[in-house]
Amino acid sequence: MMKRFFALSASLVLAGGLLAGCGGNNNNNAAENNTAGNNGAAANTATDSSKPVTINMFTASPEYTDAFNAYIAEYKKVKPNVTINLEIMQADYNTVLKSRIAAGSTPDVFQTTAGGDIDTFAEYSADLTNEPLAAAMTDAVRSNMSSSDGKVLGLPVKGNLFVLMYNKKLLTEAGITEVPKTTAQMDDAIAKLEAKGITPFANAYKEWWVWKHIFQHFVDAAAEDAGTDAKTLVADFIAGKTTFKDHPVLYNNFFNFIDTTVKHGTDKPLERDSNAEVSDFALGKAAFMTGKGAWDEEAIKKITPDFDLGIAGYPVSDKAEQSQIITGADQALRINKDSKVVNETIEFFNWLYTSDYGKSWFSTVAKVIPPIKDAPLPDLQMPKEMAEILKTEKSGDLSVNYSLDTFHQKFGELMQAYIGGSKNKDQTVKEIEQAWIQFGSAQ
Repeated sequence: MMKRFFALSASLVLAGGLLAGCGGNNNNNAAENNTAGNNGAAANTATDSSKPVTINMFTASPEYTDAFNAYIAEYKKVKPNVTINLEIMQADYNTVLKSRIAAGSTPDVFQTTAGGDIDTFAEYSADLTNEPLAAAMTDAVRSNMSSSDGKVLGLPVKGNLFVLMYNKKLLTEAGITEVPKTTAQMDDAIAKLEAKGITPFANAYKEWWVWKHIFQHFVDAAAEDAGTDAKTLVADFIAGKTTFKDHPVLYNNFFNFIDTTVKHGTDKPLERDSNAEVSDFALGKAAFMTGKGAWDEEAIKKITPDFDLGIAGYPVSDKAEQSQIITGADQALRINKDSKVVNETIEFFNWLYTSDYGKSWFSTVAKVIPPIKDAPLPDLQMPKEMAEILKTEKSGDLSVNYSLDTFHQKFGELMQAYIGGSKNKDQTVKEIEQAWIQFGSAQ
């Protein structure tokens, strides 16, 4: 489940995103042997289990309310002296967090996006590098949680999955026997779908954040074509060293794909938000769903329980191998290094990441892709298909992590202006390049 992403304002030193999950187990005492790192964290310091402790968590993930309350209740059995106050806000999260930080009331736990924002908020974050929770993370997730100098400064709510979703039933009805991996194959699939009266694409272009999820697939392909990696390519855009026209996959293929989804998609794309898109897709009104990921499966299945859901990479070029699903962690919880309960907070998350309850919490309670090793996948179709795909194909790079959400929000707004007709392609490209230089990096 991935949720909505909230932008950092350009002047904001600290802002937020979504919260992550945790859990615990009565029989696991790994947290008792806390070996916290520095920057305000504990250093081999046992906590006093008789002293009342309150941990304040400020989050923006209402869809996880029940799951969070479940692990809070479970941890109370393990540590009766610890009270966890969970405050959830959505629309005004960033503004309120900014005001609290300015007032010196930074929450004990808050959330940001991962990647570049790991460095943005480094001065506020406890160093978790030597904690059991860091050792429990998968390699890819740990990388997403690490600063440029290699310190683990965040902890993920979940692993994530970014894909082009498709309705297996509708593709079968249209006689499509192979999921399109190239642009030519997608053109053929569109023709077959429309011949059967099926709308090819459901979009949610009212949302600024869906654009970055689509775009990153094209960024990965552009980096490969340039003989580099996505992190380097994004850094070159931020430094003004390259342009869209240097990368045909971005200047031509990306815009062609967007034009195609609009022309062959559901009506009034700028009026369709995330919920509307999920409804359109789940009710069989479109064959493909753009800009989304694993977080949507449960919502789809609530509408249509027997929905046969497929996942694929985007057809970004004429190279089938560049059509890749993308996995990783794009949201990070941060522990306030100056919190008066920093030791107890780290102890709590160590317990979650290493306990039997915590390992099962991700998959059975929160029903997300676990960000830790040796945890079962949730009993959902998308994670299972992901596991099968990754047996024979590699995951694409989670390149959204290499730019800040200040850029991504501006990017989404510019693309909305493009499909709305108020900006042409070259105007849009020029302003995206300028926004990357202005907002793409914390520096």
